[in-house]
Amino acid sequence: QVQLVESGGGLVQPGGSLRLSCAASRIVFSTYIMGWYRQAPGKQRELVARISSDGTTYYLDSVKGRFTISKDNAKNTVYLQMNSLKPEDTAMYFCNARYWVDHWGQGTQVTVSS
Repeated sequence: QVQLVESGGGLVQPGGSLRLSCAASRIVFSTYIMGWYRQAPGKQRELVARISSDGTTYYLDSVKGRFTISKDNAKNTVYLQMNSLKPEDTAMYFCNARYWVDHWGQGTQVTVSS
């Protein structure tokens, strides 16, 4: 089975930064579309950022210019660098791997608060 393990979440003040990591195993990493989703209490889960096998990226409008998704195929790891964090970024962040079927990590909590 595909395994995805997120790390890097935590509590940060507004304007601060965090770097999330997602380590994947038992997949041919380079063939998957990798993404980060988030879900806040009372809200729908939304796609934050995505990177395709060819390196093409997508970002949610509200995070453009602040977040950067990247991956290291050799390490089977995808990252989400989050800068200039805002309280509205507070959510559980989930790693997603897509190739015919979606696979999900357990999530890592990001809380932006003073």
